[in-house]
Amino acid sequence: MPEKILFNVIQVVVVMLFSPLIKGILDRLKERIQSKKGPSIFQPYFDIWKLFHKDEVISDESSWIFRITPYVVFIAPIFVTLLIPVLTDYPLFFAFMGDMLAGGSVLALGGFFATLAAIDTANPYGPMGASRTRMVGFLAEPVFMIVFFTVSFVAGSTIPYIVQQAWITPFANFFSPAHILVILAFVMLIIAENGRIPVDNPSGHFELAMIDESKGLEYSGRGAALMKWGGCMKFFVLLCIFLNVLVSPWGLATGSSLWGLFCAIPLILLKMFCFILILAFIESSLSKLRLFRITEFLGFAFVTSVVAVIIQILEL
Repeated sequence: MPEKILFNVIQVVVVMLFSPLIKGILDRLKERIQSKKGPSIFQPYFDIWKLFHKDEVISDESSWIFRITPYVVFIAPIFVTLLIPVLTDYPLFFAFMGDMLAGGSVLALGGFFATLAAIDTANPYGPMGASRTRMVGFLAEPVFMIVFFTVSFVAGSTIPYIVQQAWITPFANFFSPAHILVILAFVMLIIAENGRIPVDNPSGHFELAMIDESKGLEYSGRGAALMKWGGCMKFFVLLCIFLNVLVSPWGLATGSSLWGLFCAIPLILLKMFCFILILAFIESSLSKLRLFRITEFLGFAFVTSVVAVIIQILEL
């Protein structure tokens, strides 16, 4: 039992430590693909460090929601890390505390508080971006539920560790049409939930066009650092769910040794690098959609997930 608690702590540390690196590599890859020099892969670390050492300015008109939101956004991915396979393919101490729906609800809670904080200071640009964020979330959340509904048909459970084994046993399950469609729908969700192109431009800072970036527009100092760090961890956690649960548990530690756990870290990072390389090409090949076209993008993700459910029911 103490060993599993220690492994959980190591998983949390890995998510906190390497999530800015994954974002930095993705940003650098996008710039290199577009024949630009781009920032250092360690730029997110520099930004977070700089923001932690700056003064924090809070509007007198803001409420307690604005003050606690950075901590909610920061803690939510850490809580989900306790529920999912980050480094091990066997359940740890808190694995059965919640399922995939619970993890999605916790991540959505962070987004909900961030949306409330965006409108709390009465800045005209914050509410504009917050309304767009809620529109994206309103369309994305049903896709989350349908995806989890589909995997529960296969595994008979929504616990990530059980789902993970069901998709690859037998191996032919991986190439089933339902599985391929679920993977496609979840990739579209990752793009939408993290404000990536074509849904949003994470490098754009024009207030009238902001969607995801608008949630942290009014924050400075420590609050801005926690919002940025929490966003990096959310992206890392979604990648873990996608790659370790829905795609392949390759690279995860199978034994209970500490050495095996540490050996799993570079393998998981390698797997993430392969995916973000594909994601960088996708983002570099597309342009940002107009606002009214985002509904079509997420509508396609919803239809894809529903078709996956229908196919899975027919196969059963």
